[in-house]
Amino acid sequence: MTEHPTSHHLRQPVPPAAPSASPARGPGSSAPFGAVPDPRSALQQPGAAGFAPPPGAGFAVRGENGAAAGPPDAPLVTAGAGPGGGEPVAGHGRPRTAGGHAPYDDGLAARGAIGGAQPPEQGEPRPGEPRPGTGHVPAEGIGRPREGGRSRPPGDDGPSGAFVPPPTGPAGGAVVPGEGAAPVPPARADHPGEGDEVAAARQAGGDRLRFIGAATRRIARGIDLDEIVLGLCRATVPTFADAILVYLRDPLPVGDERPTEPMVLRLRRTDRIPEEPDTNGIRLPVLPAQPDLGPAMGGSAAELAEVLTGGPLAEVLRGVRPLFGDVPAARTALPELLGDGTQLPGGRRVILAPLRGRRRVIGAAVFLRRPDRPAFEGDDLLVAAQLATHTALGVDKAVLYGREAYIADALQRTMLPDSLPQPTGVRLASRYLPAAETARVGGDWYDAIPLPGSRVALVVGDVMGHSMTSAAIMGQLRTTAQTLAGLDLPPQEVLHHLDEQAQRLGSDRMATCLYAVYDPVAHRIIVANAGHPPPVMLHRGGRAEVLRVPAGAPIGVGGVDFEAVELDAPAGATLVLYTDGLVESRIRDVWTGIEQLRERLAETARLTGPNPPPLEPLCDEVLDMLGPGDRDDDIALLAARFDGIAPSDVAYWYLDPKAQTAGQARRLARRALSRWGLEELTDQVELLVSEVVTNAVRYAERPVTLRLLRTDVLRCEVGDDVPQLPRLRQARPSDEGGRGLYLVNRMARRWGATRLSMGKVVWFELSMPPGAAAR
Repeated sequence: MTEHPTSHHLRQPVPPAAPSASPARGPGSSAPFGAVPDPRSALQQPGAAGFAPPPGAGFAVRGENGAAAGPPDAPLVTAGAGPGGGEPVAGHGRPRTAGGHAPYDDGLAARGAIGGAQPPEQGEPRPGEPRPGTGHVPAEGIGRPREGGRSRPPGDDGPSGAFVPPPTGPAGGAVVPGEGAAPVPPARADHPGEGDEVAAARQAGGDRLRFIGAATRRIARGIDLDEIVLGLCRATVPTFADAILVYLRDPLPVGDERPTEPMVLRLRRTDRIPEEPDTNGIRLPVLPAQPDLGPAMGGSAAELAEVLTGGPLAEVLRGVRPLFGDVPAARTALPELLGDGTQLPGGRRVILAPLRGRRRVIGAAVFLRRPDRPAFEGDDLLVAAQLATHTALGVDKAVLYGREAYIADALQRTMLPDSLPQPTGVRLASRYLPAAETARVGGDWYDAIPLPGSRVALVVGDVMGHSMTSAAIMGQLRTTAQTLAGLDLPPQEVLHHLDEQAQRLGSDRMATCLYAVYDPVAHRIIVANAGHPPPVMLHRGGRAEVLRVPAGAPIGVGGVDFEAVELDAPAGATLVLYTDGLVESRIRDVWTGIEQLRERLAETARLTGPNPPPLEPLCDEVLDMLGPGDRDDDIALLAARFDGIAPSDVAYWYLDPKAQTAGQARRLARRALSRWGLEELTDQVELLVSEVVTNAVRYAERPVTLRLLRTDVLRCEVGDDVPQLPRLRQARPSDEGGRGLYLVNRMARRWGATRLSMGKVVWFELSMPPGAAAR
């Protein structure tokens, strides 16, 4: 176990020194009213004759290498509340202040590990001395004295090495286990020449240090801005103050970003103790956030405060040090911050603490105590300074983390498709969830790419790692996949070229990918896999099956052949593609997750009976299978419902490239439209088909294909073996040609041309006439 720097073997007792005037708290001098005592004053020339740190300075005097200065049998001088700190009160294990107010809560302060070990209580053996009646001398590090003067059994370090005091007896002393209810008396003087007041001050100083340690740990646990500000409020109310207000700049500057002028402070959060108990006599819980401080502490506070350049509030914020509310500088600055109508408690019951981050002042915190409660002491300014410093640094950290998380999330989502296409014969739905515990950015992606012949390519992939680099590689691979899909390459060839691209990006750039092509006319799907989890097919009757697809090696391995399989894709079936974040986590392996996914899909399908479940609710049901510990990785989900195109809605012909082919194409199209009851479109279709087929047969050497598809639109596709794509141009009055695509562009709803491996396809779509049967 690693010892704390204030461990017992570094804490040799220090002999008492003659009192002298300290620059910060000496009896012979008085610090400026409201100024922060200099903590270094307690460490100046520790070996000088006649020097002794004043009680309440908050620091221990040590020699070189952390060892305590002075003879071995001298007491350790630690922080305290100063002389006159008050007598112990019955029923409590530490003294109260003169006003009867215990300034620090046992439940929070006792868990701190700061403040140093105290000398043993009366009747407790010192390290190295035999226990009474046993003759046993404990080894170094075993049975050592801890905070409050009580020893701990070997290996019992408690949470985070902090000491949790035993329960107290009726008189305020600790109950020793095994000895009935006989209490151990509270800390009192056990050194020659030390009075009860000095012992009480020493214990109060230890309480302060333990409180600071526990409070700063609570503040540091926060990641985002709200958690850090909430940690400050919950750590200080009611332990240190009865109310707190936290003001932050609006907007908060990020990093080296130049802040906006003038400086505006916005009330971010305020907590306070309720004024009155409830009907059962129990204190009401701390209110979460409210600008009302209650009648006893000034009423309402302003939610916005503009800091005037050169004004009193700007001067206090520039000075950084906390001030009591009754010093002149704070008296003029507080109305500017809280509003002129706020009447604050008198005396030392208000502390104004500026919050300074790494580069600039980012806000202010106001600590208040009610008039009927004890006032703050001088050492409480040190406490407020520590709380303000840790809070400001935490706010800076949260702002930077929030900006990085926003950039990473924006980068990830920008590289994903904004919306999915709506190709003929298939319906699509998708989901993306960032990781919950790791970095928000990841390398998961999905895509749906329309292909010639009314086909569609479905892609899902996962780049290994969670970083900005992973997201950048994902964007490059996704762009490469879109380019390869536009060439109408087979799925296994697409994965092969992705593998080559990943190797060009770097030796350690690896990813998994699944690439599938669905043909709604043939009702078939071709799938190739590169180390990705297999897809799940949900059939219309409610049966869910995991498709048997060769796994293959991940992209980036190199020198691996990929294999594609062709499977049936019946109408009404749903194909679910996903990344491993959905089925794999720290609490389950990937195959267990796949089986749970299959069962969830089947269970959801049974709820809708013979009809397939809607896609969007189906995606939500799939994500609901994730438990609290399952969000270790980001998740990409793509669901495709295969509607297909019925054979009766398809007309397909092969035409020889001859001069008479255009007229033949017009007659075939007219017959198909008459069979479908779409005679209203005959003139438009004949004109456009004639223009497109004429351009095809002019250069084609192999038969030309003509296909008409009737869905929610009428789609016409003309294919040939010429790879050059036509382009739209403005024909001159003297030109005999060049007007065919111009007519297509003006009359068709949409049109386009796609290059194939063995030629190209030119297509156009026309809207259905009113009254036509919806498909």
